[in-house]
Amino acid sequence: MEPTISVEPNVRRGEYRRFKLSTVFIYLVLTAWAMTTIYPLFWIVNNSFKVSRDVMNNSFSIAKEFNMINYTTAFDRINIGKSYVNSLIMSGSAVILVLIFGGLAAYVLARFNFAGKKVLYSLLYATLLIPAFATVVPVYELLIKTGTVNTYWGLILPHTAGNLTFAILVMAGYMSTIPKELEEAAFIDGSNRWQMFYKVFVPISRPVFASASIFVFLWSYNDLFSALIFVNKENVRPIVALLNEISSQYGTDFGLMATAITLTVIPVLIVYLFISKYIQQGLTEGAVKG
Repeated sequence: MEPTISVEPNVRRGEYRRFKLSTVFIYLVLTAWAMTTIYPLFWIVNNSFKVSRDVMNNSFSIAKEFNMINYTTAFDRINIGKSYVNSLIMSGSAVILVLIFGGLAAYVLARFNFAGKKVLYSLLYATLLIPAFATVVPVYELLIKTGTVNTYWGLILPHTAGNLTFAILVMAGYMSTIPKELEEAAFIDGSNRWQMFYKVFVPISRPVFASASIFVFLWSYNDLFSALIFVNKENVRPIVALLNEISSQYGTDFGLMATAITLTVIPVLIVYLFISKYIQQGLTEGAVKG
């Protein structure tokens, strides 16, 4: 009998080598892509510890010391702390209202069959095609009639209404993937519809609730256009509107500008770090059905 030569180890080594090369290439691309975001953020934070003269002369050098004068100026002269509070109140309230009303609406759409359900879905998708600029005039008139212009509600209500459709569709898609056996088991244990919602569906749907909350918070927190129109008074001015004013009044103070941008980004990073583990799971599983 002639000896046989096995080529399987070589094939496996070749496959392993190709796999490693492709993995290295992917990581190189992802690293380069990440640096386009990480480096500008580092550049802004680094320049926030410099005076304006140093930023102009050598903005790419590492700050030799942590000079906090820009941060002191931001809180003392510009009163950025008040704008912080305003933004967190309005954006946080919009997130809570969207999760409550959006979660209830998504539960109904995902687990109930009723006449006109497909039409309702079509209307929800159609509203996503309406540009926000087209709704400014009617929304402003409604706010004037209700006396909520230049109040917290003047931004909370438009942001809640504007983000509700997106949240409903995403959460309904996720809830529709929950097995019916859990629903039947809850019925057997004596739960009514309301108990089933907050004891079964809400805990299971935490990933999609986290995904919706971060997107709603970002859209509300960064919405400069609505802030300039609906809440343009200093006592309710959010931080993005203050940042716009700083750029016009203190545009030559580059150190102060870098500090204001840094302080604007910090809350977004904190919120993302706390719920980042839920975001990918919520978006991918919520896209399975709906």
